[in-house]
Formats: sequence, structure tokens, C-alpha cells
Amino acid sequence: MLPHIARYLFFGIVSHDSLTSAQDSSYNPTCKSYPGTADWPSAAEWARLGESLGGGRLLRPSPPGAVCHPGQDAYNETACADVEARWNSYELHVDDPVSVVWSNFANDSCLPDPAYLCSGDGYPAYVVNATTQEHVKTGIDFARKNNVRLIVKSTGHDYLGRSIAPGSLSIWVHHMTGIEYHADEFKLAGSDITIPGSAVTAGGGTEMYDLYKATAEHGQAIVGGTAKTVSVGGYATGGGHSLLAPRFGLAADNVLQMEVVTPLGEILTLNEAQNADLFWAMRGGGGSTFGVLTSITFATHPSPPITHTAWAMLTELRSPIIPDLAAYFLSNVPALEKAGLAGYALINSHMPNPVSSPGLPPNAAGVIGISLMQDDTDREEVNRIWTSINQTVMERWPNVTFAKITTEYPSWLDFYDKNYDMNKGGINKLLASRLLDEKALTGDLDALAGAVKTATDNVGGMYAFLVSGKGVHNAKPRGGGDAVHPAWRTAYIHAITAVGWTSFNETSKSEAEKSIYDSVEGFRQLTPGGGSYLNEGLSYEEDWQHTFWGTDYERLLRIKKTVDPDDVFWCQPCVGNEGWKQGSDGQLCRV
Repeated sequence: MLPHIARYLFFGIVSHDSLTSAQDSSYNPTCKSYPGTADWPSAAEWARLGESLGGGRLLRPSPPGAVCHPGQDAYNETACADVEARWNSYELHVDDPVSVVWSNFANDSCLPDPAYLCSGDGYPAYVVNATTQEHVKTGIDFARKNNVRLIVKSTGHDYLGRSIAPGSLSIWVHHMTGIEYHADEFKLAGSDITIPGSAVTAGGGTEMYDLYKATAEHGQAIVGGTAKTVSVGGYATGGGHSLLAPRFGLAADNVLQMEVVTPLGEILTLNEAQNADLFWAMRGGGGSTFGVLTSITFATHPSPPITHTAWAMLTELRSPIIPDLAAYFLSNVPALEKAGLAGYALINSHMPNPVSSPGLPPNAAGVIGISLMQDDTDREEVNRIWTSINQTVMERWPNVTFAKITTEYPSWLDFYDKNYDMNKGGINKLLASRLLDEKALTGDLDALAGAVKTATDNVGGMYAFLVSGKGVHNAKPRGGGDAVHPAWRTAYIHAITAVGWTSFNETSKSEAEKSIYDSVEGFRQLTPGGGSYLNEGLSYEEDWQHTFWGTDYERLLRIKKTVDPDDVFWCQPCVGNEGWKQGSDGQLCRV
């Protein structure tokens, strides 16, 4: 059997010894105001903001770990026990107004361990608990007028840490969650255009799983990820890959309409008929950059039956054949995706053995994965390719164990409920990634094996996500295009590496930061001029502008300067952030 193989396939294994007008353009402060500095808003000014929001909407929360520190006002033994028990869950951080899923982005500044300091310096100073567009607008206007650093948090499920910043004002949209289903057609606001087909509109803080359940009630599905707590805003604005993308395109390709509050405090509807430039930019150009997404409408699709196969090609721990074995499998991926297959694969030199059978060791190495076939998949062709893979593996590497088990599910939600979400938060983690096209996968297998070896040598393993293919290549986004990296339109694999490290160990942290960068160097060499997926990439990539957006970056930058002339929003890596840098004290200052 291959029990719960999916738990290994979405970053489950981390290897590494592991009030309303714009300011005058002449106003050009050197730094954003910061707690303790002379230009930080007074207590009275913050109180007036709270009054204008009403109903206790302005929060000044302690970090969740503060309840475990006797020196903190929030200290509470009973609450501490609960936080400690749930620290590695997603839910604790998702439901907290300031915490984020991965601790390194808060600089480990308040873990639930009294042996270490809890300063809270890595967290926002104030939070607007927004449930309406007016709440969002009020918060943005205050930040712009008072030169306060502004961020946006929904769930904090962000591998780049864009939803947290020290000494900032955070717009928390977690409770903007309404869902409305549109049967048969959707009429664009402010236009005579009616788009045939069903759609669903969701508040900007809606979590993916809630949308899955809501659309499933109508026999429909949306393009979404495999983490329940990812919210629609950050996911779609970054592009949004999915196991359904090889058929239906990326999440950004499926967006029909958005509502946003801009850095200038304007409440706008975006679609192909109005605010078209911003509509283009918000679909792939990244979150926390062009404004706050308060509502989004996606096309929905009839929920397909899923044939799910968990498979494994296993060998000895740290076997030297792993790079060649993996390269051979990867070279077959374009053909598999052309036949309609989707999936995830993990290549690892040391992992828990997913095959439970008497006599087998508890740990193994090799390539494991899941593959999905839908009702449009060319099953005969897929089976032919898999048979050929199996035969070739047995001939070239006779000591490899090949196993698989297939399960049928009547719908996308049935498949999802049985296989996801099983990962942990409250840890330190970084990702790096590269989009691999057919040439990279089939042109030079020795170079491909070398790239795999570079990944495994640096961080112990890598992931290969089969989430592109014809649905992404042939996508027709509304308005004629969107801002996802052009490399998606030729990619077959989204290759990812992951690394973790021990908190408060600077040596471990430095080694991890170097190893994760180096881990994808082979893939960079295979794809000159290629790119990385924004939502699962490394913030300190060289030439990050083109690594994440390719030839679209210059257009995105022009739009950013138009909609945010005062740099109200800043994050890393985000469009237009070149003029500022966060110092070691946490304050954001001009370069």
C-alpha cells in the first residue's frame, strides 16, 4: 500500500539537517514612520483612526507566542498550553491577526518558548480588522496620510512573508468572506458583457476550502490549490497553480472580475471593460502591491471525476542512481501532460518509506508521486507511457522497487477531502523554484540529472509539480491576457526546493539561505531567460524582477507608479520596490 502519499508531496519534507486625497508629490520622506520615531502617529491619532473605523476594528494585538512569556502583559499559562499544542498547525496562525504560517518571516521574534525573548518586533504595530471596503479604505488613507508602512494579511499563508512587517499597519481581510454562486452566466459590472458559464464571487479573505465546498453544492469546481487555508487574494494575484490547471488554466486565467481598494483610496471594479490595465496587473502581478483585493469572481467548471494513482520508484538511501532515475522520469512528463495527466512528484535521497509492506525498511529514497486523470484524459496514452517508464526503469535500474495504487473519486472535493491538507506551520521555511519547459526536460538528460543532483546535494530533495500543460499553455484570460510569467505558457514542470533551519541558530540559518539559493542553480542554467513561480519562489533571486515576471515587468512597473505614486505598499519581492530597503532595525527607508 501507499498510505497517504500526498502528505509527502506538498512541502511535507523539508531537508536541511533541517482622509482621502493623495499627498502632494513634493512630500518625499526619507523613511516610513516607525514606532518610537518622531513622526510616528500619536496615541490620539491612532485613537481617532479607531473611532472612524468603529466597533473595535482597530486592534493592537500581541503575538500569539506572548502568552508563554512571563514578562509579557499577555502571559497566561492556560492560553500558553493551547498555543504550544497548536503552534505547528496552520489554523493558529491563520486565525491570528498578526501571526503568519512560517516563523522566519516574523524573525522568530516571539516563539512560544520562554527560554527566548519575546519582543514582538517582527510584527505589525496595529491591525485594521476589515469586513467592508470602507474599513479597507479608511486604513489605507490613514497609512498614506501619515507615512505609515502598510501591509495586507488574509491568512498569512505566504512563502515570501509579504503579509507581515515590523512596525506596520496591517489591513486584515480574513473576515471578508461572503460567497455568491452565479449559475449559467456572469454579467460584468459597468458593462453589457455577459460571460457564459457558471461563476462564483468571493470576498477577498475567503479560504480555498470554503470555495471548494460552496461550488461542490452545484456540481462545480474552481481552480485552486491543495492547502485549505490559502485565501483567494494572495493565491490568484500571484498566478495560482493547481492540479486542475492542466485542464482549466491557472487561477489568474479564470478570474472574471475583481473589486479593489487602491493605494489612493479609490474603490474600483476591475474587469476587461473597465480599469483594464489594473485588471491585467492584478492577475499575476502579486499581492500587497497594487491595492487590497476585496472581492473576486472566478469561472467555475463541472467537477470532474478523479482517478488518483499514488506511485513510487524506490531505491537505497542516498543511492547514486537517483539523479539519473529522476531525470528519466522527468523527461516523460511533457508526454504525460499532453495526454492530460496532472500530479506531484518528490525526488528525495532520504525520506519515510511510503510503501508499507512487511520486510521493507522504514526509510527509502527515489521518486514518489501522485497522478490525476480526469474524464478528458487520454487514458490509453497515459497507460502506454507508464508501461514504457516501468519497463525502462526495470531494465536500467533492476534494484528499483516500483509500486502503485489507484483510487477512484467521484468529484474533485471527494479527492481533496481524502488527501489534503496535512502539512505543518510554525516553522522556518524557504522555497526556491523554476519553471521547466520541454527543452529543459528532454533536450539534455545529463544536464537535467546534474540539476537534480545539485538540488538533492544542497537540500536533500526537490518537488516536481505537473501543474501546467495544455490548459495553461492554451489559456485565454479575459481581456486578452494577464500578468503571470510568460514562462508558464511553455512550462511542463514547476520545480521546487525547500529548506528549514533551527530557530536562533545563525549558522544554520546562513547555511540554509545559501543552500536553497544554490539548490536551483542547475535549473537556472537549463532555462536561460526562464522564470520562477512568484508565490513559491525565493525573494533574493538575482534579477528577481524578470525571474518572477519576465518581459511583463516593465509594464507592471508603469502601472504600479500610476496607481501607487507614494509607495503606500511595499513588499519583497514586489513590483516597484526598488526604491526602498528594510533596515536591520525593521524600518523601511529609501535607498
